[in-house]
Amino acid sequence: MLVCPLLSIVPVNNVLLIGGPALPEPRLATYIFNNSPGLLNLVYSINYYGVMMAKQKLKVLNENAAGIDVGSREIFTAVPDGEVKSFGTFTSNFKSAVEYLKSQNIKTVAMESTGVYWVTLFDMLEQAGINVCLVKSTMVKNVPGRKTDVSDCQSIQQLHSYGLLRASFIPDEQTRILRSYVRLRKTNIRLASDHIRRAQKALNLMNIKLHFVISQINGASGLRIIKAILNGEHDPEKLVELCDQQIIKHKRQSVILSLQGNYRHEHLFALRQAIDAYEFYQQKTIECDKEIENLLDEINKDKPTPTDMKKPKQIRHNKPMINNLHLNLMKMTNGNDPSQITGLTDSTLLQVIAEVGTNMEPWKTEKYFTSWLGLAPNTHQSGTSFKKRKIRNSSNAGQVFRMAAQTLVLSKHNAIGAFYRRIQSKKGKLTAMKAAARKLAVCYYNVMTKGVEYVELGIQQYEQKIKEQRLKSLQRQAKNYGYVLTPQLE
Repeated sequence: MLVCPLLSIVPVNNVLLIGGPALPEPRLATYIFNNSPGLLNLVYSINYYGVMMAKQKLKVLNENAAGIDVGSREIFTAVPDGEVKSFGTFTSNFKSAVEYLKSQNIKTVAMESTGVYWVTLFDMLEQAGINVCLVKSTMVKNVPGRKTDVSDCQSIQQLHSYGLLRASFIPDEQTRILRSYVRLRKTNIRLASDHIRRAQKALNLMNIKLHFVISQINGASGLRIIKAILNGEHDPEKLVELCDQQIIKHKRQSVILSLQGNYRHEHLFALRQAIDAYEFYQQKTIECDKEIENLLDEINKDKPTPTDMKKPKQIRHNKPMINNLHLNLMKMTNGNDPSQITGLTDSTLLQVIAEVGTNMEPWKTEKYFTSWLGLAPNTHQSGTSFKKRKIRNSSNAGQVFRMAAQTLVLSKHNAIGAFYRRIQSKKGKLTAMKAAARKLAVCYYNVMTKGVEYVELGIQQYEQKIKEQRLKSLQRQAKNYGYVLTPQLE
């Protein structure tokens, strides 16, 4: 029931008449209830008197449409005639559900993206030649009525038959396979870094401050020293000789002091456990790299080699151990090279392609693309007020652009770094990071769709551009007040 102090609601023969005495003209709305549970079937139009009246029922766009409510133990399917049938979630049950839908001459199916339970059923429906419309639960959760699995699948079916559901973006099968490998690789890297933090904790408990002197204890010098400590060598004078020559030259005495600790058996055991787990996940990351390499070779085996490829950038951290990575990525992008964008490398390009693929047609413009990434500005206007809403988290691809933008924060040589600092001074760090990530995403979209090459203008040209914009704004304001700006004479 609608509640508003300016409206009066009168039920007449299952029809709600809504009138507003505070409005200049009487406004009436006729809400026609459909017999289907949980769904309000309403279509209205507004004429020049401001009268809202129901004209006709919604037109069915997808006649052979079904709706599926997916759960962990059971799925419910609704077909156009209103019949609801439930199936289990074993593979044999999914096969029976697919055969049932085919027997009902179903051409398209809509279902919610519930956790990961939808993945197997989605693949089986797709292989059976049925068009699958995967929708977010937020698109159907506000449908009025009782909340049951049966009513849910009926509501999904009816909304889909009227064409009111918008399908989520699902990449092609090869991209989904690549995405699985890349996400698993990212998980292994994260777990490996967790065990490095545990190793640092064990060193702190023994008052060994090696990680204060050496930037990375998981680097070559750090691992050599830690393994020597685990093998029983505790003499700082001997341990320091395992460092790289540059460290010995500049930090020898600091390293010796940092290695004078309180070596205890229980903490050495914890350190060994952490290093063993770190090396385990490092090995699993290499295995993921091998699978990614094989898949990239399979995808690009018949594609021509692009001409005029530029030299790939150096990857500093967690470099993929993949042969011909840059060549394979350039084949996938048809010679377009987004890795030349400031802040992006072949590693970040691989992560983005694994999430969005190389076909940018699902996004009409860069605004659609950045909105899908979760990088578009948040605007929630109601009349003359701007209401605060919860900020939507970035997608996985959007997070890649955020991480790339973070590397440019302190840069003194590129325009995006200067842009970040300018926005930060006005809106704060979070808004500036999001704006910088959006700028990188727009550059990526333009490279992929238009084939343009990214050219780094540098901070000086960017600051000159901002100066010219401010000067034009001052001249425009002075003109509005009847003044003319003249340069100061030296």
